[in-house]
Amino acid sequence: MEFSFPAIGITHSCFKEKFGIPRQPGLAPLARAEIELIPPYNERSAFDGLEGCTHLWIHFVFHANKYANKSDEWKAKVKPPRLGGNKTLGVFATRSPTRPAPIGLSVVRFEGISEREGKLFVQISGVDLLDGTPILDIKPYVPYVDCVLEAENSFAAAAPELIPVDIPAPLMAICVGYWKRTGTDLAGLITQILQQDPRPQYQQPDSERIYGMKLLDLDVRWRYFTASEGYRIQVTELIT
Repeated sequence: MEFSFPAIGITHSCFKEKFGIPRQPGLAPLARAEIELIPPYNERSAFDGLEGCTHLWIHFVFHANKYANKSDEWKAKVKPPRLGGNKTLGVFATRSPTRPAPIGLSVVRFEGISEREGKLFVQISGVDLLDGTPILDIKPYVPYVDCVLEAENSFAAAAPELIPVDIPAPLMAICVGYWKRTGTDLAGLITQILQQDPRPQYQQPDSERIYGMKLLDLDVRWRYFTASEGYRIQVTELIT
């Protein structure tokens, strides 16, 4: 049995590539995106009442997953990053993008509706969405049913430990200038993302290796180093 669904919108996100995107929504509250509604779904009245909500459920397509259009190549077992990339779990016990139907589900903060040049946008934050992600649906988050206080997940019982992030003074000056130009807290955003440790978990931190990701209109580069309290991350370059 197969179904087809229309995309109601396209995501314009601060994340320009898959590497570095937080592995769950809400881990980087400063990570923002906007959903551009596609006609005929760009009708303002379709969002009447949404202003009473603080959070939304976003249904989307893992469009950059290499298996996204190959349902015959789905895998029953996957290697979640949280397990170091060398242990497997059943795909339906994980949130892996490699699934029979490559559909994602994220809770994000609703920041409002905006209109520009005849286009309608839904503003959201705390996102884990890649730029260009097709959106299938938007639903309001309902706290009294969606927040299950007694819920358990032994595989992911607590958030991963955060890694301290150092931004040297010359790069912090660039962040300050960026904030003055755009209103974006670049230093805060970089810190929230990198402290989640984007490194593939099967790789041991190597102080000689430079990692990088595309964020907003920048290339952010960093390295790991060992301190008395454990590993730290140091931002090494911000390239425009």
